Amino acid sequence: MFSKIREAWGRFEARHQGRAQFIMFFLLSNGVTALQLILMPAFRGIFNGTSLVETNFQAFPVGTGADGVSPFFIFDYAAGALPHGGGGLAYFLAVQITLLIAQVINFFAQRNVTFKSNTSMGKAAFWYVIAYILITFAAGALQGFYKAPIYELFMETWNMGSTGGTIADIITMVINSALSFWIFFPIFKIIFKRVPEDEDVAAAQVAGTD
Repeated sequence: MFSKIREAWGRFEARHQGRAQFIMFFLLSNGVTALQLILMPAFRGIFNGTSLVETNFQAFPVGTGADGVSPFFIFDYAAGALPHGGGGLAYFLAVQITLLIAQVINFFAQRNVTFKSNTSMGKAAFWYVIAYILITFAAGALQGFYKAPIYELFMETWNMGSTGGTIADIITMVINSALSFWIFFPIFKIIFKRVPEDEDVAAAQVAGTD
């Protein structure tokens, strides 16, 4: 059964390389997202029991917030437990460690499985890190608009307490994953190239003489 599926996929991949890459990228990305949905609440649970929750982490101010007075930070993790605080350094570390683990796995999975790249891993890793940093800053800035309202809705408005906090964790990770999904695919198409190997070139030359 599996061999037939593999053969059918091989035929589809040969005829529709771009579509096959997008499908495989979609499947692997969802697998990585599922991993994040497990890791994020787990890391938050670990860090929430430490003083890191009360350690303020607000970095890279850019203009002012919606009230026109208080500064708007790209990374805004004010001291104090959510939803009244920003989760402090504990929340920042939980998010970033989760994303780091997920993106390392994603790099190797997408490079070797989706795009079957055989070009320099070092160059690909360099551009991947650059893209990861830019996306991290973009996602951090975006969180400034939706993080607090989501946690307040589930934890206080709907009075779901810690369960609401876990649901809010999942929602924030899904938003982060969706942002990464649509940005990373075109980037991967560029950095994960596959050049013809010697046997591929030879086979093409033989086919051309038939």
